[in-house]
Amino acid sequence: MSTAEATDARVETRAAVGEPLSARIVRFLSRTPVYLFLAFVGLLWLVPTLGLLFTSLLPASILNTTGWWEILSEPSLATFDNYRSIFDNQAITSAVWTTLWISLGATILPILVASLAAYAFAWIEFPGRDWLFLVVVGLLVVPIQMALIPIFSLYNSLGLFDTIAGLVLFHTAFGLPFAIFLLRNFFIGIPKDLLEAARIDGASELRIFFRLILPLGLPAIASLAIFQFLWVWNDLLVALTFGRETQPITVAIFSQMRQFSANIELIAPAAFVSLAIPLVVFFAFQRYFVQGLLAGSVK
Repeated sequence: MSTAEATDARVETRAAVGEPLSARIVRFLSRTPVYLFLAFVGLLWLVPTLGLLFTSLLPASILNTTGWWEILSEPSLATFDNYRSIFDNQAITSAVWTTLWISLGATILPILVASLAAYAFAWIEFPGRDWLFLVVVGLLVVPIQMALIPIFSLYNSLGLFDTIAGLVLFHTAFGLPFAIFLLRNFFIGIPKDLLEAARIDGASELRIFFRLILPLGLPAIASLAIFQFLWVWNDLLVALTFGRETQPITVAIFSQMRQFSANIELIAPAAFVSLAIPLVVFFAFQRYFVQGLLAGSVK
């Protein structure tokens, strides 16, 4: 904490101590409706997740006769047999690993390419730079459905259909415009004096990029990683189009629903596992999330 921040904190603390009790009560009561509303909205968001969790813990015999809320009054009904079943299910476990490899590849690859491109758009002068960046921005509005049939034909010709590499490349291609846009807006906010000082010291563009730009751009990169990982992990359309034997977790759950429409004791725990892993990724990088969202919004 800097000296100015420490001074401001001490001033605020003394002001709070010297504030009359009635004023503090009025301030608390004025904020109470906002807190209650936020708590209510948070509870609404949690109910479906808790419902899925409780459903995944109930045996099939009970699920066919009652709802998941019965576990609140009778916790003894909960069992982990459903989770043992899905981890013994080769299709589900294989789908989880397949999804993990696809998500990691389709997150790391676009970040590497987009960060290099964003640095070039932000700090390297070359002919047609602004026009080329406008093309990148325009690609943000291209719907993914337009490319399904052409890429399907291309993948059949190149042997990339029904492969992890094919899915990674497709997600990378459609993730690059947003990634370049986000990172470029963040990189351009880095003080120019830092880059000029590094160039005066004899640093090359690659050295500046790896030693200066990437560490300073970590909030935006982490935020982009969250977005891209969640998009790829939860994808169903692309996986259904370009996969047959290569099935991510979304396709595996969808296949179980088609084959066993009442097999909820397998579908519910598999869906909760599919939900839990992205949540872990989000909470691991959440401290960078807001900084990344605000990338380039202020100068």
